[in-house]
Amino acid sequence: MRRTAKSLAGIAMAATLAVGTVACGDSSPSETGAGAGQSPQIGIDLPRADSDFWNSYAKYVPQYAKEYDINLMSPTNSQNDVAKLVANVQAMVSQGAKAIVMAPQDTGAIASTLTTLESKKIPVVSVDTRPDKGKVFMVVRADNRAYGQKACEFLGEKLGGKGKVIEFQGSLSSINGRDRSEAFAECMKTKFPGITIFEEPTEWEGPKAAAALQTRLAQHPDIKGIYMQAGGVFLAPTLQVLKAKNLLVPPTDPKHIFIVSNDGIPQEFEAIRKGEIDATVSQPADLYAKWALYYAKAAAEGKTFQPGPTDHNSTIIDVGNGLEDQISAPLVTKENVDDPALWGNQIGK
Repeated sequence: MRRTAKSLAGIAMAATLAVGTVACGDSSPSETGAGAGQSPQIGIDLPRADSDFWNSYAKYVPQYAKEYDINLMSPTNSQNDVAKLVANVQAMVSQGAKAIVMAPQDTGAIASTLTTLESKKIPVVSVDTRPDKGKVFMVVRADNRAYGQKACEFLGEKLGGKGKVIEFQGSLSSINGRDRSEAFAECMKTKFPGITIFEEPTEWEGPKAAAALQTRLAQHPDIKGIYMQAGGVFLAPTLQVLKAKNLLVPPTDPKHIFIVSNDGIPQEFEAIRKGEIDATVSQPADLYAKWALYYAKAAAEGKTFQPGPTDHNSTIIDVGNGLEDQISAPLVTKENVDDPALWGNQIGK
């Protein structure tokens, strides 16, 4: 039997949730072999340790594992290396994982591993990134095209539809990098054709973004906007470059370069308060951990899901090789940066 996200009656887990989600099934042992009274082991791989965003996500994992009474294996970290991710997954399988949570940064190269896991009947929940191929039980992710759209509209309005903008693109081997880049470009072309965009692929690496900014500012000192696709890796090096060039000035200064970012980390919020950057899209690190672990446990217990609206302000869609729960990701500016509901204002408190 399958139900939409709002059909929660009869789910044992729902009693532990403050808000509802989507599930179907009963309390019987999962198809992957969890016996009565034995919670199935859940494996999780963290994608990297050099990003403030992903480090924040990692802090939420044990919190929600405890909340859902999950038998969580010791987390691994693949350090932005798909070969390490594959090795980590193989180790989890050999140690008895009944479901695996991962966040593959290369969304193409993970396909064969997903095929292997499917053959072993081990469901996979992918966080933040959607694999290009290979079966996934659920993707927990925000609408990344909306990130690029929101960034475009914010900068376009701030620049009055004219000027030059540098864009720090994430890895184009990742669907997130492609989604944000394509949506940003399409929006600029349609709505703000008078703005010149300098696209800089960075592979999600801060030093590459800093080097590109140095070069572009030397060539085009009249750059007036920056779009950072990942504040967790780009914020600090960007601010360092601007400070060194005496361009880290408040929005009231004519030299101010308008900056919009993606992530919603506390450091971005502080930069917005200081007037160093102007906006960011709050990518929900807390909800990524929350729902990824929820879905992983549900999958290991044999529960199933279906497209439709959820009770946690999101929508589940069919993406061809699985389902995707599209979590809300709001734009944050000086007007709402102090909102206590934003995870960037909650972590560590």
